[in-house]
Amino acid sequence: SPSTAGPVLIPDESPVLPECPAALPETLQMIHPMTTDSWKTLIEQIGLLYQEYRDKSTLREIETRRLQDAQTDPEECSASEETPLEAEPTNTAESRTPPQISLLRNSTSRFNLWQDLPEIRSSGVLNILQPDEIKLQEAMFELVTSEASYYKSLNLLVSHFMENERLKKILHPSEAHILFSNVLDVMAVSERFLLDLEQRVEENIVISDVCDIVYQHTVNHFSVYVTYVSNQTYQERAYKQLLQDKTAFREVISQLEMDPKCKGLPFSSFLILPFQRITRLKLLVQNILKKVEEKSEKETTALEAHKELETVVKACNEGVRKMSRTEQMISIQKKLEFKIKSVPIISHSRWLLKQGELQQMNGPKTSRTLRTKKLFREIYLFLFNDLLVLCRQIPGDKYQVFDSAPRGLLRVEELEDQGQSLANVFILRLLENTDDREVSYMLKASSQSEMKRWMISLAPNRRTKFVSFTSRLLDCPQVQCVHPYVAQQPDELSLDLADVLNILDKTDDGWIFGERLHDQERGWFPTSMGEEILNPKIRSQNLKECFRVHKSDDSQRRKLGSRHRQ
Repeated sequence: SPSTAGPVLIPDESPVLPECPAALPETLQMIHPMTTDSWKTLIEQIGLLYQEYRDKSTLREIETRRLQDAQTDPEECSASEETPLEAEPTNTAESRTPPQISLLRNSTSRFNLWQDLPEIRSSGVLNILQPDEIKLQEAMFELVTSEASYYKSLNLLVSHFMENERLKKILHPSEAHILFSNVLDVMAVSERFLLDLEQRVEENIVISDVCDIVYQHTVNHFSVYVTYVSNQTYQERAYKQLLQDKTAFREVISQLEMDPKCKGLPFSSFLILPFQRITRLKLLVQNILKKVEEKSEKETTALEAHKELETVVKACNEGVRKMSRTEQMISIQKKLEFKIKSVPIISHSRWLLKQGELQQMNGPKTSRTLRTKKLFREIYLFLFNDLLVLCRQIPGDKYQVFDSAPRGLLRVEELEDQGQSLANVFILRLLENTDDREVSYMLKASSQSEMKRWMISLAPNRRTKFVSFTSRLLDCPQVQCVHPYVAQQPDELSLDLADVLNILDKTDDGWIFGERLHDQERGWFPTSMGEEILNPKIRSQNLKECFRVHKSDDSQRRKLGSRHRQ
């Protein structure tokens, strides 16, 4: 019984940890540990594959935010945070069409909540803990149970697909290597991580901390994720090629996908699990960070864990981009012919930001006339992160370069109220072109959104309609993503369900230029992918939480700023 159980001893941690878990309050040290059998039973009962778990979690997040957005009292907002999945939404929430909301209503595959555990119910601990402390327990518990769900899905990828004898006979070892990469290493790392998390939960049913474990594993083991994710471009290409070229492969994959174990999920959804998990893990630590006491040891540990995870996620993103960027630059180089002095295009630090056709106005600005038969002629732009190249398209899918300028020496200016013929027209100034002189081009885009997208890409420091996250203002128009979106162009932003973004600019023809709060990535996406957050208190709360999560980044920026000033 709780009265006879002794205090829980926390084992010595590795020296790489920023802090050992903070001691539990004296009243909670007497709570008995969760038995190993009890915990193992709970883990085995997690019926959701990680893909389902992740969908349910993000849909719950969307629903919670909708309920908060419909309320005006901040106390009501925080009270609704742990709304049960079966709760009926308010009329305001109902008026918005939720995506696949049936997932939330499926009672046969509920989340396991920490407060619903029999050991928690019978211990009386819910009467001791404050509501905020219970929310923190739930956030830490979700990190643990979601890792268990992820490990279950990884295990299925290996045992059901990778080790299938028929598939082994069809695939050449090199094809299997590209397709499955170092997934065995990733699974071994997940298993070790899960065992340490399980041990922590077994120590005491009131979890002392998990971010110290996250920190240790991120620093020492999570580099395997960078290797796996960097292979993604080749993996996707190999998979498409195998489906196209090998009928036997296509048939076996189709049969394996139909197995009830896969719950109707495609093979490709298993292949992208590691990238989804490492990104989600960072968000789960952010969620814990928002709930720990400010200036506490737990906050320090969570900030350290978050910082290390952010480094791994950035390395993963860079790994993917590097593979595709190199190939893209080689392809562009082959298409360019220089009418002017040749500019070397391929560089390890250069990548494409935007390319496309615009209409260039003929003649100088002063002599323009609408009676001219051909007022505009085609011009093709390649915009890189450090260079703009202006071309004319010529036969044979080639482009003849007639001017160029460093990206830092570009200025743009919008023409307003010029009538229909000059709608979506802007001036592009090259302060120093290929001949070392200043020139201007009057360019016309096909739509308002295309014009704004070009202007923001060409001059990224130009002021947007609304201010960015870094301005530190406590209100800004915001949207949450209710439909996932995959970027189609380099200046677009891929979105995951429940992402929250500041709106920096928007167009009348259905596009938003946004800045995602959790990583400050910017880009365009269709307005229909998001749902505006109307409650200013919720918008302000989202920004405050974001400032707190990126507290360590700010102090680093301030240090750099003072160093530059010196």
